[in-house]
Amino acid sequence: MPNFFCKATMRLEILKSILMGRHPLHGRASIFNSRWFYLPEIRQSNCLKAIKMQSRFHQLQRQSSSACSRPWRSWSPLALAAVLIVIISGCAKRPEEHHAEHHLVKVTSAIAKDMQITEQYVSQIHSCRHIELRALESGYLEEIKIKEGQFVKKGDILFRVLATLYQARLESDIAEAQLVEIEYKNTKKLFEQKVVSEQEVALAQAKLAKANAKVKLAQAELNFTEVKAPFDGIIDRLRQQQGSLVAEGDILTTLSDNNVMWAYFNVPEARYLAYQQEVKDGQADVKVELVLANHTTFPLPGKISAIEADFNNTTGNIAFRADFPNPDQLLRHGQTGTILLSKTLKDAVVIPQRATFEILAKRFVYVVEPVPEGDGEGKDEPVMADSHEAKAHTESDHDGDDAKEDKKSSVKPAEKRPPLPREKKQHDDKQHDDHLKNLSPEHHAEHHANTLKGIVRQREIQIRNEKDDIFIIRSGLKADDRIVLEGVRQVRDGDEVEYEYIDPAEVLGHLKNKAE
Repeated sequence: MPNFFCKATMRLEILKSILMGRHPLHGRASIFNSRWFYLPEIRQSNCLKAIKMQSRFHQLQRQSSSACSRPWRSWSPLALAAVLIVIISGCAKRPEEHHAEHHLVKVTSAIAKDMQITEQYVSQIHSCRHIELRALESGYLEEIKIKEGQFVKKGDILFRVLATLYQARLESDIAEAQLVEIEYKNTKKLFEQKVVSEQEVALAQAKLAKANAKVKLAQAELNFTEVKAPFDGIIDRLRQQQGSLVAEGDILTTLSDNNVMWAYFNVPEARYLAYQQEVKDGQADVKVELVLANHTTFPLPGKISAIEADFNNTTGNIAFRADFPNPDQLLRHGQTGTILLSKTLKDAVVIPQRATFEILAKRFVYVVEPVPEGDGEGKDEPVMADSHEAKAHTESDHDGDDAKEDKKSSVKPAEKRPPLPREKKQHDDKQHDDHLKNLSPEHHAEHHANTLKGIVRQREIQIRNEKDDIFIIRSGLKADDRIVLEGVRQVRDGDEVEYEYIDPAEVLGHLKNKAE
């Protein structure tokens, strides 16, 4: 209290001197050259405000000099008085704001537990067999024996092209073959009578074989006028209608075998290498599921059956294939879905996301270490026995700071800096003691039992997987390491903090917030 009254008296004397015109500020001296500016409260919190007010002051001075002939000395004390009143009022409110920012840090621990991690990949679904049915011969489409979406069996006739020309060609070739066969028989009889040589018989036999080949070709062309199903499947949209003139190779429809469906999904190169290592170590026990477009899960599980040979150089991915049985024909060719690869991790280290913070795309946490015995601030600043001694200790430190500022009043002001740990601790101890005064003896004992002290250390961590509101740690933390849960932005590396410990099981059971 005496220190406060001394400072208040000093400020009143400064105001009085300004109003009477005897203060050095009436000259061209800057307000930064006056002793009163170096008060600790003003230096810490009102540097920017004083710079703005001084700029405004000089602006008014130039306007006044050009507008009237009287000197600016006649009105400058009022402007300076207004500057000082604003600064002093700001100084009075600063301690309350500082106290309002202080709160108890909450700490929890990393925990080791079995976790199921899930990776999601967008997939394209294909039939195991999906072909185009084309016309083998040209002609008019005489008959269509199927409907769109119909299920057909292997060997069923689907389309028939008008076969008049092909039938006539076949009959002509058959007749030609019969004529050649008669000639062959006559030649063979003459050879037996030794009228013709053996070469004549061989020549007639070759002509007969050629005629028979033409018959088979004509028969094949006639058969091609009928388009049959090569396997069991579902008919797609019809591309041609009955009576259409089709050419050889025109698409008539498509046929899909949907008994087994193939889901293709792209995997990054790093995940591909990890999967191959898991296969090599015998740990590739992955559960494969398919989520459909309506967010329902396909009832039957799948399995990874194939990996393509080449990487896509544009995306850096490689395609995996998962096979799903489809007995109910629910899945169709061309569908999309999401592949879920699930795996259980044994004794994975887990922490809440909100206990982390990010700097330049790297993740960090504050690890709380115990305070070394006989080291740190506890050696230089013993804990006060009660709140009165703490208050006297704080006031004596402020008096010492005032004495130091008197010696440095002629030096150029230092740059604005955050409060030193010693100054912050003095304010925190004072508020802590005031809080303890209002506690009953039972609550007082409980408060000391639940409150601990430690030193925070910044540590980088590597994230293996993200799930809901938690991170699964790859490296940087081990189980039972204590980390700051709430108050991450109020501490710095190396600070000694007072914290309340919360059981990690309770924290993981009430997660709501993401990382800061």
